[in-house]
Amino acid sequence: MGLKLKKKNMEDEINVERENVAAAINCDESVRFSQVTAVANRWIFDFWFVSLCRRFKEGQFDEFNETLSTFQEICPKMKGNIYHEKTMICAFLARVIHGNELDVQFEDEADVMPLMSAAKMWPDLKSTVKDKSLSKNITQLLLVQSVALCLEKGKLSSASSALRWYANNREFPQNLIVKLTTIVTRRETYHPFLMSFSFSRLLETIKSYLDAYLEKNPSDYLLKEATNFVQSAPLVEDSEVTKDRSVSEEAGRSTGNIKTKRKLLSTKNLDVWQSDSCKESFVSLRRMSKNDLLMMTSPKSVDTSKNKKTRKRPQKWTSRLDTCLQIGVKRHGQGNWSRILMDFDFEGRTGTMLKDRWRVLMKAHKVG
Repeated sequence: MGLKLKKKNMEDEINVERENVAAAINCDESVRFSQVTAVANRWIFDFWFVSLCRRFKEGQFDEFNETLSTFQEICPKMKGNIYHEKTMICAFLARVIHGNELDVQFEDEADVMPLMSAAKMWPDLKSTVKDKSLSKNITQLLLVQSVALCLEKGKLSSASSALRWYANNREFPQNLIVKLTTIVTRRETYHPFLMSFSFSRLLETIKSYLDAYLEKNPSDYLLKEATNFVQSAPLVEDSEVTKDRSVSEEAGRSTGNIKTKRKLLSTKNLDVWQSDSCKESFVSLRRMSKNDLLMMTSPKSVDTSKNKKTRKRPQKWTSRLDTCLQIGVKRHGQGNWSRILMDFDFEGRTGTMLKDRWRVLMKAHKVG
């Protein structure tokens, strides 16, 4: 019953917009242009939003990136909560698409991977999900996958850092964090728990979320109209394609070979993702301007050479760090420096540095 009412409201809204356009045509030029533009922009925005959702659901990630570059040009013209919400969803999807990469950065913090950034945004989108179990599954999948990815790539310290980040930034399920911490400590890269929360399962769960959202918020008016237009005149389009093909083949014969046209927008070109405007900070997500939201949809850089975190020169050892080192040795044993590093924040120090410091403490008879 609620769905029928929702569809009826959408149909009424479309009819009102049609009447506004019809009325605007009879007005002076300036009024007509502004009204028609406003309606057209709403339809165009929804068209590209639905296109992005479809690209994501069909796994066409290169095409998603290209479509996103067009979507970003339209967003500044739109005002209202619904457009803010849809822009947030697209920014979220952009992060998930790069979820299995460690060298793509969306946040100012170099250690924040794409899935961590997506997890940071997800609580602001929970209001768009009625199914609480679906929302919970996405939260768990984002958390588990960001840690599992680090283990798969042999980045144990990054996995431990991710878990600390989750604990400090969001109230994620503590039992889940404890379980993941145990897995990371034991270096169980292929633990059955991690395998059950795979990246493919994350994608499928988000597809279910998109299906539910689009059913609740139909955004396909322009898409349907364009589809009806194409279906009503298929012969015209086919004849034009045939004509173009015959001309191309004739040109090919005259030169001795037939060449296919190169795509104007290569699906392998990701330069459209790079933007100087992406130097803004995205730490706060609740009160963001429209420009901030646009910049959220693009990584800061896809060039890994530019994304490498500059290591700060370690400061002097403090009594706190010495205490952490002693606790770590007592817990894991002398020589297990990599495990000790995962338990405490040694401010950028390496396992070799921990070993050297331990020798200094032993020579000074400060440890047994």
